[in-house]
Amino acid sequence: MDYKIDITFEPLHELINSLHTYICRKSYKKIDLTSAWAKESRKRLTPEFASLLDETEVDFNWKLTYLLVHLCPGKKHADQFLSWLEKLSPGDLYELMSDYISQFPDQMGAFRSKTLSLFSQWNELYFQHIDPLIIQRLQDEADNRKAIQPTMKPDHFVDETTNGLCFKPMKGLEQLILIPQYHFQPINVISSFRQLTICNYAARIYFNDEEELPPHEYRIIRSLAEMSRLKILRYLHQGPRSFIEIVRHLQLSKGITHDHISKLRSAGLIYAHFEGETLTEYSLREGALQHLQNKLTSYIKHE
Repeated sequence: MDYKIDITFEPLHELINSLHTYICRKSYKKIDLTSAWAKESRKRLTPEFASLLDETEVDFNWKLTYLLVHLCPGKKHADQFLSWLEKLSPGDLYELMSDYISQFPDQMGAFRSKTLSLFSQWNELYFQHIDPLIIQRLQDEADNRKAIQPTMKPDHFVDETTNGLCFKPMKGLEQLILIPQYHFQPINVISSFRQLTICNYAARIYFNDEEELPPHEYRIIRSLAEMSRLKILRYLHQGPRSFIEIVRHLQLSKGITHDHISKLRSAGLIYAHFEGETLTEYSLREGALQHLQNKLTSYIKHE
């Protein structure tokens, strides 16, 4: 593998991921926290801030906030990030980000001001009040991954960590950063900035009864209980396929096919192959089927 793989976590990472989860309204039905979390979180917000978040989209400017979080020096807590960003002029930001992007916000000053407002208010009204155990579990996840990384082949390590993502080596790519996240589970957030790709991956951290199957295992079982998805898995057994090839094979609409593939991806039953942020093809992740069999057998035999 031609690029370096690093795994890291700081509280600021989960702050931006929790904020991303709230503003990404189209994903409420897909995340483990469900839309009920968004409704409860909204009760903590002021009407003015809630309106600001309603107007905020997951667009190019939002993507740049992930880059800013990465570029912030030192230990990354909300107060440190805000203090650092307040001291930067629009010119400083242009210079800081120029090595990673060629397109910039239309008004860098306005972008900076909105970022400060979003992060400071979200931190005060929501993030400071979350269960500290979430942060501790995410830190433990990062530490455990760092410990096992030297014992695994790079591609296998990325696969196991991200539950089925493959990042193709490509010209200019120098570093892949993996960051565990809780709020947006089971979805991963991938951002590419020239030589740098940042993947905030679903850490599969849950707080349910330990005697029950975790949501991830239930998700695998549910994803298999549909004929079209089984057809996709059977088709991918022949080799990697593009999205269009799968659409033609199923003879279903792109929307329905995308929904089936999304459920298989969330369950970790298929590989998603990326070139930067571009998803190029899918392939069968056979090890996940064996994992499910072992987990299900262990659950059934548990006394």
